[in-house]
Amino acid sequence: MELKMYQIDAFTDRLFGGNPAAVCPLNEWLEPTLMQKIAEENNLAETAFFVKNGDSYEIRWFMPHDEIDLCGHATLASAFVIFNYLEPNLKTIYFTSQSGPLEAQVENGRIVLDFPSRPPRMVDIPEEVHASFNHKPIAAGASRDLLLLFESENEIKTLEYDLSPLKDLPYLGIIATAKGNEVDFVSRVFDANATMPEDPVTGSSHCTLAPFWSKKLNKTTLSAKQLSARHGDLICTLKKDRVYLAGNAVLYSKGTIYLDRFA
Repeated sequence: MELKMYQIDAFTDRLFGGNPAAVCPLNEWLEPTLMQKIAEENNLAETAFFVKNGDSYEIRWFMPHDEIDLCGHATLASAFVIFNYLEPNLKTIYFTSQSGPLEAQVENGRIVLDFPSRPPRMVDIPEEVHASFNHKPIAAGASRDLLLLFESENEIKTLEYDLSPLKDLPYLGIIATAKGNEVDFVSRVFDANATMPEDPVTGSSHCTLAPFWSKKLNKTTLSAKQLSARHGDLICTLKKDRVYLAGNAVLYSKGTIYLDRFA
């Protein structure tokens, strides 16, 4: 068996920026164990698989160690592949996923994703957090991920971490965020249980960041930058219970996966 695979840098307009994702279009679903092995072999933050079903695409996302319920950059990468290589005349992509219906469109040269809003509820800062970072957060909020609010963009840039105390917290990711100097807000995202402790650009975290900062700044369209080493830029628009994430993507490679010897 042979599978096509694309590697896309998402939420960037330059190669080697943003967050790389692998994208594997399928004619029918593979066994989850096989998709997990492919994701592990790719060793990227996410590998997206999708199957066309009527007028929509069923999509799933795999980290190297587990499946995830929602991924922004790999959805952007998948939309980039569909718009540019599979269905160039398509105006809107409809995805079905574990997180419900998602959409993608091209507006003003960017791909815009329609994702669910996941506003955080404010919680006490977990004790484990204080042992994990060199700067101390001033507030915390929880949804799927734990959001930590810091005093300044400089604290986010200079954040040093030991994630081992956070391994048993009941959150998928840890979002560190602060008001931006040149954008509305900045962030970095960590996962204490992943093979890659810091994610370069995390679309799904902005489903929590956008409603949080929209309320704080009293605006519904916000500019955002994720301050990883690769950097990523997003425009977030909040409309009721949906977050619209706009970003660019760049093709890095196209190739073939050979599964003939898989047993």
